[in-house]
Amino acid sequence: MKNRKKLICPLCGKAYSEPPATSRTDNSTLICPDCGTKQALSIFGLSIEEQEKIIETIHKSKT
Repeated sequence: MKNRKKLICPLCGKAYSEPPATSRTDNSTLICPDCGTKQALSIFGLSIEEQEKIIETIHKSKT
């Protein structure tokens, strides 16, 4: 397994090492996968709470 460089998400400030997502706001800023997922889910009108539950489920499925 490769050691990936830790990056800091400019939106949430958290460190991440997964491949980044591209922000939907400017189509160029690299953001963490969680913020990318939140931006995608917000298009469907999901509340922050619903978005967090989905992201929690995604994290649980990775373990």
